[in-house]
Amino acid sequence: MDVVAKTPSSSSWLGVKPEPKVWQSRNWKQLAATGTSIIKMRDRSKNRKPLQRGRNLSIEAIQAIQALKRANQSHHNNNNSLEHVFDSKFRRLLKFDMMAVLRELLRQNQSLLALKVFEDIRREDWYRPQVSLYADMIQVFAENELFEHVELVYLYLKSENCLEPEIEGFNSLLRSLVSFNLIGLVMDCYDLMKSVGCDPDRSSFRILVNGLEAVGEEGFSAIIRQDAVKYYGDLEFLEEEEEETTASRK
Repeated sequence: MDVVAKTPSSSSWLGVKPEPKVWQSRNWKQLAATGTSIIKMRDRSKNRKPLQRGRNLSIEAIQAIQALKRANQSHHNNNNSLEHVFDSKFRRLLKFDMMAVLRELLRQNQSLLALKVFEDIRREDWYRPQVSLYADMIQVFAENELFEHVELVYLYLKSENCLEPEIEGFNSLLRSLVSFNLIGLVMDCYDLMKSVGCDPDRSSFRILVNGLEAVGEEGFSAIIRQDAVKYYGDLEFLEEEEEETTASRK
């Protein structure tokens, strides 16, 4: 397969498209063609647990979640109902409770409602972006094949002005993007993490090299391998990971 490799200094890999049957971008230019793959969905509803008051959810947060879900169901019939709940229930919560509501909606697979809550949280004065939260959101949206929303949330991430060099968050995000064969976003995320001063570690390179080569993206994998050599001098740690994984399975 022919690919047009961009230098690591470029921050726009968004033109690399996954298979059109799964997701098509309306504005990105194609950089490389990828093979057709099948995404198997998990039924997350089978693993859901009921809302429980406790360390993570206050009674106010539980009430807000229930009200938001009810209003969202009737949103098409009453455009003002959901906004009223945001005003009367959600925006009166403390910061901790707001974040707990968002994470609970993601856990319940309420993807689009969670996105509305997140967009509201971003307007708060106290809001600070967390790459790990973005990774969680993108994972949920991708699992539900909401790939246009994956694109939207990723663009929100790129627009943040004060991203912390959160290596675990970036690795989690890379892992999600690779697992759903979103190659353009994978490469763009790799550039993004470096641009905010988050140097990739050994786990980053393992995720990228193994993931890219698993879907036949040898050209992009070669770019990552070259960078890995610059950072660590050799690629022995990739082989060590394979040996450790094999040993753990025995």
